[in-house]
Amino acid sequence: MSRKQALTPTFSPEVADALATGQPVVALESTIITHGMPYPQNLQTARMVEEEIRKAGAVPATIAVLNGVLHAGLTDEQLEDLAQAKDVAKISRADMPVIMAENRTGATTVAATMIAAHLAGIHVFATGGIGGVHKGAEDSFDISADLMELAATPVTVVAAGAKAILDVPKTLEVLETQGVPVITYGQDSFPAFWSATSPLVSPLRLDDAAAIAKAQKMRTKLGLPGGQLIANPIPAEEEISQAEMNPIIEQATAEADAQGITGKAVTPFLLQRIYELTEGRSLIANIALVLNNARLGAEIAKEMR
Repeated sequence: MSRKQALTPTFSPEVADALATGQPVVALESTIITHGMPYPQNLQTARMVEEEIRKAGAVPATIAVLNGVLHAGLTDEQLEDLAQAKDVAKISRADMPVIMAENRTGATTVAATMIAAHLAGIHVFATGGIGGVHKGAEDSFDISADLMELAATPVTVVAAGAKAILDVPKTLEVLETQGVPVITYGQDSFPAFWSATSPLVSPLRLDDAAAIAKAQKMRTKLGLPGGQLIANPIPAEEEISQAEMNPIIEQATAEADAQGITGKAVTPFLLQRIYELTEGRSLIANIALVLNNARLGAEIAKEMR
C-alpha cells in the first residue's frame, strides 16, 4: 500500500492546525494512560506531559484508537474518557488492524504509535522506554515488536533507553542487527531507564537537538528505512541508581517466573511489583523521565521542520 492510499488518522483541532501551518508536533503513546497507572493519576500525568511539550514550543499528539478510529491528538474530553475507560486493548503492529476493524478502543504501544505518527506525517515521538528483548528470550523468543518497528518506520523515538526490566545488552544487539541508530543524548553511557547511567557504552552520541534532526534527515536522503532511537538519560537528581534497582528487578522477575507469568502480562506485572518494592519511587522517576523526554522531543521536532 502506498502512502497516498494509506489511512489518514483523525486529527484533534490543535494537531490539525499545527500540521497545516508547519508547527512542530510530538507524538505520544497512550498505554501509559490505560496500562501505566490508575485514574486520576494517569490523566494528570498525560496532561502534564502534553503541557510540557507546549511549553517547549511544540504541539502534543497523543495517539489512540477510539471505537475503531485512529486518532492523532486527543481533545481533553477524549483524554479524560480514555483515562477512565475499561477493557482497553494494548495494541501493537500485529493486533492494531484487528482492533480497528472491530470498532474497539485500544491504547498504542511504541510500535503502534510509530505507525500512527508516520501515517499522520509526525516525525518525532516521545515515550518512557522502548520494549526489547526479554530476559530468557533464548528460550521464550519474547522480543518486542518495537525493535523491528524502529528498523522499518521513519520516526525518531526519544526514550530513557530500553525498559530496565529487559535484557538490555541483547536489546542493543538486535537493534544493531536491524540497522537502527542508537544515539545517547549528551553522554557516552547508555541510560538504564530509572537510572541515568549503566556500564553499557552507547553505540552513538549526539549532544544537541539539531544534530539529532540532521541525522534522521540524512538517513532519509540515503534512502535507508526506519527511524532512530534517542536515549535520553533521566536527570541525575531524579534517578534511582542501578545499585538499588538491580536487586529489586531481579526479585520481581523471579516472582513473575514463579507465578508462570508470560507474554504481554510480564511487563505490567514487573512494573507493578517494582512500584510496590520501591514504595512508589519507581513511578515518580518514570513520570520525571517521560517529562524529560517530552522536552527533548519538542526540541528535536522544532529542528525537523
